[in-house]
Amino acid sequence: MNMSTRRPRGRVATAPTVLPRRRFLAAGAALALAVTALPACSVEGGGSSGGDGGDYPSRAVEFTVPTEPGGSTDTITRALAKSIEKPLGAQAVVVNKPGANGKIAGKDVFSGKPDGYRVAVMPQSLFAIGPLMVKDPDAVKLEDMTFVKGLTVEDFVLVVPKDSKARTLKDLVESGDVRYGTTGAGTGSQLAQALLFGLAKVRATAVPFDGGAPLASALLGRKVDAGALHPADAVKHIEAGNLRPLAVFGSRRSQALPDVPTATESGYKIVVDQRRFVAAPAGLPAAVRDKLAEAIDKAVASPEYGQVLQRNHIGRWDAGGDEVGRQLTKSRDDFAAMTKTLGIDLTGQR
Repeated sequence: MNMSTRRPRGRVATAPTVLPRRRFLAAGAALALAVTALPACSVEGGGSSGGDGGDYPSRAVEFTVPTEPGGSTDTITRALAKSIEKPLGAQAVVVNKPGANGKIAGKDVFSGKPDGYRVAVMPQSLFAIGPLMVKDPDAVKLEDMTFVKGLTVEDFVLVVPKDSKARTLKDLVESGDVRYGTTGAGTGSQLAQALLFGLAKVRATAVPFDGGAPLASALLGRKVDAGALHPADAVKHIEAGNLRPLAVFGSRRSQALPDVPTATESGYKIVVDQRRFVAAPAGLPAAVRDKLAEAIDKAVASPEYGQVLQRNHIGRWDAGGDEVGRQLTKSRDDFAAMTKTLGIDLTGQR
């Protein structure tokens, strides 16, 4: 090949094309029109920002559980995740982040971006009882969250071993010195019994255990005189005749134990239960919250989800976001006032 016929490398200079003024203005107007017709794009990954919820969800939604796998919160969340994928139109992923009675998970999720892709299923006890245990300036606060939907409510039932002399709540409080077991520090099991014995002016000693199963074992072995358990941990032992229920700390009788009176019916106005709810970081757009809440409503109506609740003796809490906020605030304030009035110091029971 004749080297002289090769084209030079790089850009080839050409003479500029000069448009007449009318053609130049027309071309500029067309370009401006085309630009304004382009869809708005976000910096991260394209698509709209989702502020109006129009494209939510466009990817998987992560549901964080603040406990180890296997507990009530984990069971509820996995049942929800399984039933929500179809109405939500996206994959639901469950992630466990245990520690500090929910604080580790809460800090992780609620410090994130409020876009609806990372939410958490949280327990009421973290916000209503936790502050009574320790003064933590870095604790998760109600203001850190957008409340999406209430999910469940679990009762606490006060039980004694089958050979206990206490056949009623009155018998127990009149028996004198009581060693009562709890499912752990900062739980409703602990608070409900502390309030009971405080109101009854009974000398009592709390013995904490790491969950319902260890407490049930301690009761069966008569290592404690009484204890407050969730029905899921107590019913099988009650039905077998190994534990005797004395009272339920709910606002009404438990569906799992309809013959057991409430503490209020027995003369002690104490209502302590465990509620769980879905929350997102503060600032979640209302449209995204509403889409997620609507999908939750459809998920919890599924037979599969209902069977999980029934099997574990867990009640439904069909509360909107605003109602969740009011409930948590009321419980927090009521519990703080009661412990102060009765002179109960839960920090010494950790």
